[in-house]
Amino acid sequence: MVTKSNGTIAILTGGGDCPGLNAVIRAVVRRAEMLDYKILGIKNGWLGLVKGTAEPLSLLSVSGILPRGGTILGTSRTNPLKDESDKKELWENVKKLNIDYLIAVGGEDTLGVARKLAAEGLKVIGVPKTIDNDIEGTDQTFGFDTAVSIVTEAIDRLHTTAESHQRVMVVEVMGRHTGWIATVGGLAGGADCILIPEEPMTIEKICGILERRHSRGRLFSIVVVAEGFKLEGYKEVVTKDQKVDPFGHAHLGGIGEVVAQEIERHTGYETRVTVLGHVQRGGSPTAFDRVLGTRYGVKAVDLIHEGKPGMMVCLKGNRITSVPLAEAITKLKRVDRELIDTAEIFYG
Repeated sequence: MVTKSNGTIAILTGGGDCPGLNAVIRAVVRRAEMLDYKILGIKNGWLGLVKGTAEPLSLLSVSGILPRGGTILGTSRTNPLKDESDKKELWENVKKLNIDYLIAVGGEDTLGVARKLAAEGLKVIGVPKTIDNDIEGTDQTFGFDTAVSIVTEAIDRLHTTAESHQRVMVVEVMGRHTGWIATVGGLAGGADCILIPEEPMTIEKICGILERRHSRGRLFSIVVVAEGFKLEGYKEVVTKDQKVDPFGHAHLGGIGEVVAQEIERHTGYETRVTVLGHVQRGGSPTAFDRVLGTRYGVKAVDLIHEGKPGMMVCLKGNRITSVPLAEAITKLKRVDRELIDTAEIFYG
């Protein structure tokens, strides 16, 4: 006996990999099969729709992936709207693969593409994903909790060597536009100064904080700096090189070294740098991110089943709900002033 399908749902994961992506995929497949949808996994983000690379997903293919980091579908930073021919290929493959609905899991760039395609008629649901936690429209993105846990553990470990050698330890963490990871991770780890994009600061102010701490007999310090922090007096944000990705984002990195050199030059305190880099978004997700990703995946399929395309799933308080894609990613979510003020109480 052949059962009638409610249609085909495709799912893709775009942008940087992130703990909890596989939890979303698993939940989408489980819920979709329960509601009699066929499910297609698009390989390597938007690139998969441009190239037409996809594979059927089943309960068997997602078995055991809940605790795995990364994404079984692969990812890329492809911008399919950058080239008109790529956009044409994308629409042709949507038809060729008989895709009725699409679930796009990603951050600002991936969801920005989803929003534009939704305006052109694609029945798409967005799932917010970024360890930076900077997507407006949701209280929290999955992956953030894992990243903060990794940063907190790193700071805990650096405290012992900083104290033993009476050094300043500068920890560079991710955070291109916002300082959520730096602020929450730094606060949880007991950092003595936190530097974020929302709050440019002079080297004199930074050194003043550390000197005040030293004057109290605390001869070591931990400074956490987000990669997008702008040191006052420098014209631009520090970058690794002149390269940019398909969405025009520069390759950030190196601000930790700049800050460390300036601290040592101004104070004479021995200073070392640790750059956590991709460690922050690799490995197994925390329990919180597994559950949040699962709830997002289920809600995404439910929105399709309820006939509500063009929405983004989101967390509001403890509830999973949704907001229109057109309203969800119009601006970045900056670190709350209250959280910054709380962190500053423990400076110096």
